[in-house]
Formats: sequence, structure tokens, C-alpha cells
Amino acid sequence: MTDLPTTTDKKLGLVIDLDTCVGCHACVISCKGWNTENYGAPLSDQRPYGEEPMGTFLNRVHSYEVKAEGQAAQTVHFPKSCLHCENAPCVTVCPTGASYKRKEDGIVLVNEQSCIGCGLCAWACPYGARELDQEEGVMKKCTLCVDRIYNENLPEEDRQPACVRTCPAGARHFGDFADPESNVSILTAERGGMDLMPELDTAPVNKYLPPRLKDSFDDESILAPFLDPVAEETQGFMGWLDKQLSRLPGDTKTQSEDV
Repeated sequence: MTDLPTTTDKKLGLVIDLDTCVGCHACVISCKGWNTENYGAPLSDQRPYGEEPMGTFLNRVHSYEVKAEGQAAQTVHFPKSCLHCENAPCVTVCPTGASYKRKEDGIVLVNEQSCIGCGLCAWACPYGARELDQEEGVMKKCTLCVDRIYNENLPEEDRQPACVRTCPAGARHFGDFADPESNVSILTAERGGMDLMPELDTAPVNKYLPPRLKDSFDDESILAPFLDPVAEETQGFMGWLDKQLSRLPGDTKTQSEDV
């Protein structure tokens, strides 16, 4: 088993804005590309063009239709990856010590040389954020692109996770939650950033910004003036055409009037 550090010098993580995410999956593709070509073992795919295709991904996006009482239904796109929990159960359950949390920045990683692919960490993770790479036989997870964020050979603007750098909607933000003046700390405070499943006491570092409720289609809606009919009866050429079409055989309204 692996012990967790009592404290970490930094708390690097992500803020994901559910109000801004458009579900384009650019973060999924960029994550797959970067982590297949660089850090650790490649993220393999099985039968990508055959029946029942499978593959290993460190980031996925799920979409849901939700409706609050008195509000219009809306679609929420929910990106999901490792949350780099402070009380990470995936670390403490690992029998070989392959899973560990770094004291210097709080990132949870897997030592692939020590991983035996037993799957206990995936069983312990309540968020489904770990996947077994079937080709490599090791557990894979989000690394916050640790090979990018400290790489001084990259331009400074590229020293952030691939998913953050790629997001076209600006829905993903990266920073240090231990710094109250960081961009992620300010966003969390101003927008009411939430923990995912806080009742589990895993203390996830990553935060989600809740989606704003959309306007309902009622009298108080700002869209109401645009939803009123322009005219009660069709007039002009369209009015004449409507009357002619109503006289065609098979029109139940005309038939009933004739009777």
C-alpha cells in the first residue's frame, strides 16, 4: 500500500466550466494524441475499425439533458478525468505502490514499471477515472500532462495540459489551488466551483463550475416578446394561398364546414 502525503506544496488541478463546454471532444482528441506519443506507454486501441471497438482514454466527455423545475431543458456536457484527489483511494489501495501522489504538486501518477494491472485502483476510484490499457497491461490515468507543464523547451503558453491548451471554448483552466490568487482559485470562488460527489470525502482537487440555468419559455422570459405571433390571421399572398389549400379534397376542416 502507498501512503498519501499529509500536505502538498502545490495543488495543481483543473477548473472545468460546465456552462461553457460545448461537447466538441477536442480535449479528448488532444489528450489521446499527446499521451500516445509522449509520456509512458502509448494509449492503445483494439479493433478501432472493426466490431466492438475499444480504446484507452484519459479524458472523456459525457452529455446529459437536464431540466430544473420551472426552467427550460438544456444539454450539459460533462468532461471527466482524474480529479487528483487529496484523499485519493486509488493510491492507498494499490498493493505495489505504483499509484502515488506527489508531494511537490499534488499530482496523482502511476509508475508503470511497478503496475501489475490488478485493477484495484479502478475499483477504488468512485469517478471511473482509471482505465486498463489492454495492450500494455497497466493502469492509465490523467497525468495533468506532467511532461508538458514543466518542459522548459516549450513556449510558456504551451506549458499546460493538452486539453486546456486545445479547448476552443475556453472551458478548461489549469493552475494551483494552493494559491488563493491563482486563476483557478478566483474562478472557483466567484462562480461557486463544486466538488464532484463531496459526500465521499475524497477531496478532489479539480473543480466544476455549474451551468447557469437557461431561461424558461414563460411570460417572464426575456425571449417572450420574440415568441408572440406576428399576426393572428395569415394575410396577403400567404393568406390567399392558405385559403386555396384548405379547399383541396381531403381537408377535414373544409369537409366539416361543407356538411
